Amino acid sequence: MTKFVIRYIITLLLLIPAQAIIFNHLVLFDVAVPLVFIYLIVMLPVTIGTNVSMLVAFAAGLLLDVFCDTPGVNALCATVLSFARKPIFHLYVSTDDDLAARPPSSLSMGHTVFMKYLLSMVVAYCTMYFTVEAFQFFNFRLLVLRILASSLYTFILLYALDCISMRMHKD
Repeated sequence: MTKFVIRYIITLLLLIPAQAIIFNHLVLFDVAVPLVFIYLIVMLPVTIGTNVSMLVAFAAGLLLDVFCDTPGVNALCATVLSFARKPIFHLYVSTDDDLAARPPSSLSMGHTVFMKYLLSMVVAYCTMYFTVEAFQFFNFRLLVLRILASSLYTFILLYALDCISMRMHKD
């Protein structure tokens, strides 16, 4: 458990500044924004209590909001995503499995199940993020395009990040 906490803190210290400095500026076609910092929420083990995970997600989102000058958008969306994490996880993994004790990854869950879980989490976050950011359905087609494009972009980057990190921890 101590190894996981240290690894998680290092990941937090790397992903939050990387999101603010690098990934927020890697916008494709003025539509798709990679939101890779949600990997912090995705990789939390399901056995961690909901209150603790929501507190961690709120702190990470608030820290990103401070860096990016967004008034609470990331904090709100990260907290809601953290609350929805267990039900989304249990859509794809039964409660009887022993997978709940380990952090969700392609190594622990298998590639197909993890991809479904990751895609669900990414689409949920992107939908919340762009809806709250727009705060209205002014241009509905642009909103849907931003959600879909950002979800795909984020999913690809997070899956690659997971494969790289699991390969490093496997060795």
